[in-house]
Amino acid sequence: MIPRMPETNAALREQLAALLKSGDAHVNTDSALDDVPAAVRGKRPAGAPHSPWELLEHMRIAQWDIFQYAIDPKHVSPKFPEGYWPASPEPPTESAWDESVASFRADRDAFCAWIRDESTDLFTKIPHGNANPLAKILLTADHNTYHLGQLVLVKRMLTE
Repeated sequence: MIPRMPETNAALREQLAALLKSGDAHVNTDSALDDVPAAVRGKRPAGAPHSPWELLEHMRIAQWDIFQYAIDPKHVSPKFPEGYWPASPEPPTESAWDESVASFRADRDAFCAWIRDESTDLFTKIPHGNANPLAKILLTADHNTYHLGQLVLVKRMLTE
């Protein structure tokens, strides 16, 4: 059993928030998102199923959905799987990429604030759900890291 000592709890909360931002053994999420040239954001490289835009939007939608599910008993998730992917491989407007990145970061920052909030019990089952907050945090970090790796690879395929 994990002790619920204040210093252990604070350290765990900081580590979980850091995990959502990546880094350490993984690419830093912010720098990876900032490093995708506009000319390739809507392109799918030969043999790849997704464009950078599709991967970004999928990460944004899934992160938002998981967080909302964790905090809002009335939240309704998008239809799976189509509700978790954009309709087109290309961003719909010139500003869509930057807006999606800003939304992804805002949701991630809200998620991190919730994690750091000592009133958030990381270990007790979510009353309206089937898991505890810790499971949802780890799911989000795992999901983001997986697709961020895909995004880095797709970007390399399109720019090198």
